[in-house]
Amino acid sequence: MFAAILGAGAMSLAGLLAIGASAPAADAKPPAPEAFCKTYPSSQACQTGFADCTTCHTIAPARNSFGQMLADRIQPGAARPLSDQDFLSALPGALKQVEELDADGDGFSNIVELLGGSLMASAESAPVSTACTAEQAKHASASGWNTCAYDAEYAFKKVHMDFCGRSPTRAEMIDFRKVRSDETKSRARIGEVLNQCLASAHWIGKDGVVWNMANAKIRPAHTVKSGNDAGPVPLGDYDDDYNLFVWANSGDRDVRDLLLAQYFVKRVSDNPVALEKISEEELAKRDRGTKQPVPVEKRAGMITTRWFSAVHTMFTAIPRTTAAQAYRAYLGFDIAKMQGLQPVPHEPVDYDAKGVGAPQCAACHSTLDPMAYAFTRYNGISGGYSYDEKRLEGYVKVDGPRVKDAPKSAVILGQPAADLVEMAKIAANSDAFARKVVYDYWKLLVGREPTIQDQAEYNRLWQQLKAPTEFNYRVDNLLHALVLTNAYGRP
Repeated sequence: MFAAILGAGAMSLAGLLAIGASAPAADAKPPAPEAFCKTYPSSQACQTGFADCTTCHTIAPARNSFGQMLADRIQPGAARPLSDQDFLSALPGALKQVEELDADGDGFSNIVELLGGSLMASAESAPVSTACTAEQAKHASASGWNTCAYDAEYAFKKVHMDFCGRSPTRAEMIDFRKVRSDETKSRARIGEVLNQCLASAHWIGKDGVVWNMANAKIRPAHTVKSGNDAGPVPLGDYDDDYNLFVWANSGDRDVRDLLLAQYFVKRVSDNPVALEKISEEELAKRDRGTKQPVPVEKRAGMITTRWFSAVHTMFTAIPRTTAAQAYRAYLGFDIAKMQGLQPVPHEPVDYDAKGVGAPQCAACHSTLDPMAYAFTRYNGISGGYSYDEKRLEGYVKVDGPRVKDAPKSAVILGQPAADLVEMAKIAANSDAFARKVVYDYWKLLVGREPTIQDQAEYNRLWQQLKAPTEFNYRVDNLLHALVLTNAYGRP
């Protein structure tokens, strides 16, 4: 059932089986990933606040060598399965007991691998340090590129390439080298170039860098596109989604509007780039294929657009796929990979009789379904993408009489919400949202996931993004800081 809802990767559902539980899939321990990260919050495995189930499992419920080593020390001799409370109380102590052991026999202790970002149960994965010795640092500082520290000239060239899509001219390089040795002046010059490039078509134009960052969130499909360049089966125009994404990620604008915006945006020109909000009067005049029927007060940015509902909700009463995509795209938690699970008591209720209460499904659906309820009043393809308080009454014949009783209230990240608009506010103000924004730009510009050596810089960036006195959710402010990190400016 879960795989049918979220895709092939979902068949690892049982991965949340506790390392202290017995083999049956019913003995799931959803709190395990979060509890692990309370013990090792700064480890690379816990960048999102939840460790992956592969930390302790191969194909669940089978344990890997680290998981078995840990299971042997969690209340040995006690009857299985353990209660969540007993498991959580025993886990920290068991983790400490195995820190100095070597689960995969590769010569590195478990704690060294954990903190070094490698896999504790794979001899083919070893911790790699990017830190330089004193001798290496001395040699690098005298070389053409300083590979042990921030290299201003390298960063100057990289900013041109990443943000403007071109190399600096010879004249620009000669001019920069005059100030390269002065840290204050060289970094100010890099900031000047960045400001120019942030307004370029390469960066925020149609099909530009920021536009393409939205692909995984919007999931465009030309076949069902409406509007300009419509496909053969037009259902919705995703240009609105792309324009809103670029708008919220540029200029002096709040990136939380990805989830909070109750307006739409149009592209006025691309040379120079110009975006502006669309008036409600103009929206009302659109033809049928490009209308945005959700009323203003029920909108929640990117997750209530016509396109988002068309491709995710479609004909579904309880829009689990819709909720799963929102959780994955904007908070960075992929439920199909057992990420971000925070079970809600007495869930899932299974209002639509889809079998989600089965033991092998309930562990994930106890987090997913309480989010999906918030989408139940938003129509997909059936219902014309509008908002309808009585929407679920139309599903009684297909999904049974209980479906109409599903609430529109929700729970996300352990917090209750009255409806989707309130749920979106909770999500937009969460640490997970800030982490995801920084993570996306980090992957794009640094070219890799943050390593254990990057954690201080990475954590500082997402914390500053949230701070009203620092970045105040402005991506341009974030980017000015990101290009000055060692991760970005070290060749």
